[in-house]
Amino acid sequence: MSDGERDQLERWARCRRSSQALALRCRIVLACAEGLSNKEVAERVGVSLPTVGKWRGRFLESRLDGLPDEPRPGRPATITDRMIEDLLAATLEETPRDATHWSRRLMAERIGISRSSAGRIWRAFNLKPHPCFCSIGS
Repeated sequence: MSDGERDQLERWARCRRSSQALALRCRIVLACAEGLSNKEVAERVGVSLPTVGKWRGRFLESRLDGLPDEPRPGRPATITDRMIEDLLAATLEETPRDATHWSRRLMAERIGISRSSAGRIWRAFNLKPHPCFCSIGS
């Protein structure tokens, strides 16, 4: 391992902006560079033997480029965190024009997402923007 690689691994392991997974991988590789066995590294870092073997091998094969997460398969997310924030703020702080409450259709048009997505987000945050105004026993 070169000094430059060691410096980069130490920076990634310490940096708060690094993902926790990347920091863990860096700690594994740094412990391996000390000459420890896979078993010793696993015990020190608190992971399984196969995990140590995987990241030791990945580093030997691809060096620093082998440690970050690889792109995941599937379609990328189209609903951003900002869109979710806007939906939540509108649900809790606004009422739609010419209506008493938000419907999935109105919210979907407002945010630019599908009706089903608006419903899923409301469900995830346990929001019920369309309360029933009927009284029991009337």
